Amino acid sequence: MTSAYGGIRWGTGLNRQFQYEKSQSRIGATLWQRPDLYLKNSPLFAADKVTTPLVIMHNDADGAVPWYQGIEMFTAMRRLNKKVWLLQYNGEDHNLVERKNRKDLSVRLGQFFDYYLKDGQPAKWIKDGLPATEKGKDWGLGFE
Repeated sequence: MTSAYGGIRWGTGLNRQFQYEKSQSRIGATLWQRPDLYLKNSPLFAADKVTTPLVIMHNDADGAVPWYQGIEMFTAMRRLNKKVWLLQYNGEDHNLVERKNRKDLSVRLGQFFDYYLKDGQPAKWIKDGLPATEKGKDWGLGFE
């Protein structure tokens, strides 16, 4: 909430401050009036308390939430040695539109939950990760 507060929503050009003060987040004060509430409600500042494995999907054309915030949370959790994966679909907005991307996300979520909730085998992307340089070449969906 602190890093996006002064930004704009790319699709509309609207300043984000209203959504934190009066709309979606309903904090009821500006960042300067109640910085404690912005810090308390910003997930990044509680990353050290996360114990559940987490999959983050955040796309580079997201006009609703700044893309770098997904990266910030991912890198924070990696720095803290947490179990975290970042799925990022190029050219996609807040929600996936491309059928191939929706299918890919569905497969990955199924594999993730099968592994963590049903004691299934981990897919390669879960076990070893998938470097960005291999994106589109190796999908990492197989089991090795």
